[in-house]
This record gives sequence, structure tokens and C-alpha cells, in this order.
Amino acid sequence: MSLKDKNIVIGISGSIAAYKIATLVRLLRKAEASVQVIMTEEATQFITPLTLSTLSNRPVLVDYYEQKTGEWNNHVHIAEQADLIVLAPATANTLAKCAQGLCDNLLLAVYLSAKGPVAIAPAMDLDMWKHPAVQHNIDLLKQYGHQIIPPGTGELASGLVGEGRLAEPEEIFAFITNHFESNLPLKGKRALVSAGPTYEAIDPVRFIGNHSSGKMGYAIAKQLQALGAEVTLVSGPTALNSPSQVNRVDVVSAQQMFEAMDKHFQESDIVVMSAAVADYTPVEVADQKIKKKAEDFSIDLKKTTDILASLGKQKRDNQTLVGFALETNNELAHAKDKLERKNLDFIVLNSMQDKGAGFAHNTNKITVINRSGEVTSYELKSKDEVAKDICNLIIQEQSKS
Repeated sequence: MSLKDKNIVIGISGSIAAYKIATLVRLLRKAEASVQVIMTEEATQFITPLTLSTLSNRPVLVDYYEQKTGEWNNHVHIAEQADLIVLAPATANTLAKCAQGLCDNLLLAVYLSAKGPVAIAPAMDLDMWKHPAVQHNIDLLKQYGHQIIPPGTGELASGLVGEGRLAEPEEIFAFITNHFESNLPLKGKRALVSAGPTYEAIDPVRFIGNHSSGKMGYAIAKQLQALGAEVTLVSGPTALNSPSQVNRVDVVSAQQMFEAMDKHFQESDIVVMSAAVADYTPVEVADQKIKKKAEDFSIDLKKTTDILASLGKQKRDNQTLVGFALETNNELAHAKDKLERKNLDFIVLNSMQDKGAGFAHNTNKITVINRSGEVTSYELKSKDEVAKDICNLIIQEQSKS
């Protein structure tokens, strides 16, 4: 799982197990997380801030003030920005201070400022771990709503063998990824997204197509996956790389796209039809390349299957169906008509009159009309940001079902 855009604070206290956190930081960075390491003064005796700063690609914080610059490390800001705070290793001393609300270092100040989730990975000797005072503090921390990453059993620094050993970095990493996965709003949902153009063959060389790059649909598929959905992306011809962990189905023609969308529709909770499907296709396709002979040349065309209308007829109440409309005039009227005729939950309107919107751009400017007729306009944004706006609306729709 990618942890991209997740801000994770790792708080290290004075345990010999601190050396293991270098591996944890490396795993988190490999998963694209943003990692801020905070250390107690005692922790710096076991692993250097330089090592962890190099691995996290940002300065390690130890004191309230940076001695060289006099800059204040704002503990409130650090806590507010964190999606998750992980205290690892957490010594008996740090556990006690957290439980009692004591604050004599930057790490504890950040912990006491936390409004979001906190996970704690204890590390200490066997007898310390079993002591009633430590277990009482663990119980208090659980009551505070914190998650405890259980210590492992094995050889300890004292030479004893038993419980109290810090969980392995891979175990802590798995805990972190599971934490975010279990809290994803679309976890357990199946999404179906279409993207790109369709090519309607005239002969083996030529086709009827359009300028769609597929960028908007790919951005939506990527965002739906990041929100926990299992995503199938039905893609027309495009040069884009497949989003990570997305099942991509390649098609060329409108008929192939219809068949792929129809095949996966019933199993899907969310369907986003963002592809620019050809409205017409040649009645006949030449077996050989058509030679240039006559001054005039005409092709008989027939309508392609209206994929979105077909899906709208099959739509269940617990499904969310989203359509797109790219218009050049009377934009709102055309979009509202399409919304009603095709039984959509909401429609995303693009206007060719808006600079920076439409085909091939990395940006888009959208207006959304929902089933109630409510119209919401958004400013020009990157297509990744637009995808987030659309997916937020999808989450709202799914919460109703």
C-alpha cells in the first residue's frame, strides 16, 4: 500500500531498541509517507539524529528550540499536521509520563497536543513489562483511545528471554498500513472507471477518434484506489501508465468499452464514466487500406451503443453512477438533461469555453450537478485535485446507501 500524503510522526525514547527505527523509517519512506522523527535526549545515545535525518529526508527534532538558529519547533503544529503519531520504542518512563500527562521534553509536548490517532510500541525488560505499575499505565493509555502495538517475545538486552522486546520494524510498518487501510472511507467498495477515447476503425490504418488523453479518468481511478476501493479501469487507447494496484482492462472501440463496462457493472458499487466514447462508428470497415482516388469520399456511420444510458437503466439504489459532459454551448441545460435521461447521481460538466479545461490539459475546471439539481462550481485545479473533489462527492453518495 502507498502511504503517499500521510504525515507520520515517529517518537523515539531512550531504549536500545531505538536502532530498529532506522529500518521502520526506511520502510515508511519507501511507501511514500512523510516522516517526522522526534527523539528524546536519551534516545540520541542509542542512534544518531544524523542517521534518521538522512533516512527521513528531514531534520530530526530533539529540543524545543534549534540551538544554531534559535527557531522554535512548534509542538502544536507538528501534532496538528500528523495523520498518526507512533511512539516507538516507548520506554517505561515515557509510558508513565504519557499516562500521567507529564511534559518535560519536545516528544511529550507533541504527544499531549495530539488530537488524532496515537499508536504506542513499548520496549523494556521482562520484569519491567510485567510490573503492575507499567500494566496500569498501559491500561490508562488504552482508555485514552491509543492503540498498543504489543511487544514481542525473545532475547532481551538483559540476557533474559521473554516478553518486552520491541515489535519488529516490519510488524510496526504492517500495523501502520493496516491502520490507514481500515480507516479508508471506500474500504470494501468496488469501483469501475472508464477513461480515454475510443477509436472507431475505418480501415486497417485509419480511425475516427478524439483528443481525449485519459488523464482525468486515470486520476479518478488512482484516487478511488487510494481511498480503499478495489478499482477496475476500462481504458481506451492512451499513453498513460496504469495507476498502482488498479486492474486495467484495455479496449479500443466503443463496442469493446460497452462490453467491458457491462461485464463489470453489476459487481460495482461506484461507476464513473469519464471516457470520451465515440457517438458514431462506420457501418462497414474496409479490409484493406482505402486508396485515395475520387475527389470526394463519404463514410456511412451508425450510432454506437449509449453506454451510460444502458448502465443507468440497470442501476441499483445502492450504486453511485457518475457521468461527464463536455459541452461547447448551453452547458448547464445540456448537462442537466443528460443527468436526468441517463439516471445519474451526479454529472461533471466541462466547458470548452474554460481555459485550461478539457482534453489533454493537466488541469481542469468543473461544475457538478447532482440529482437534486444543486449546482457546484470549482476553480481551475490540477486533475489530481479535481479527482479528489469528485471522489469526496462519491463518498457522500455512498454514505447514503
